[in-house]
Amino acid sequence: MKIFLDTSSLIKLYHNEIGTDILDKIFEDNEVGEIFLSDIAKVEFTSAIWKKVRTKDLTSDEATDIINSFCDDYDKYTFIDVNSELLSIARDLVIKYGLKGLRTLDSIQLASIIEVKTGLSFAVTADDLLKSFIKLEEINTN
Repeated sequence: MKIFLDTSSLIKLYHNEIGTDILDKIFEDNEVGEIFLSDIAKVEFTSAIWKKVRTKDLTSDEATDIINSFCDDYDKYTFIDVNSELLSIARDLVIKYGLKGLRTLDSIQLASIIEVKTGLSFAVTADDLLKSFIKLEEINTN
């Protein structure tokens, strides 16, 4: 089984929070062979973890440990390159869904999902708005 994780779901693998149990169940119930991530997840993940420090959900040491764990796991993931072709797809998606609220980073996530949708079992996101666009693109979600 091949799945795509956006950053909102990826974080739940490294930090116990609301929804972690759902992600854990996905991995328990399915034999996941390949996990796709957009290359922007590297930046989004780091930013989201430091936000948890600012909001006092994590200490700086905990954040550093979590970020290092993610970096150590890079070889477990297949990263989708953010290149000019992918950004063109993202731009087209913003034109298509901008009035419905699709924003820049989510458009890059969605373009990354579209890039690998052939053979993809489903995409996982904790972001309801992004999930709605994934469904509009007729891609299975969690």
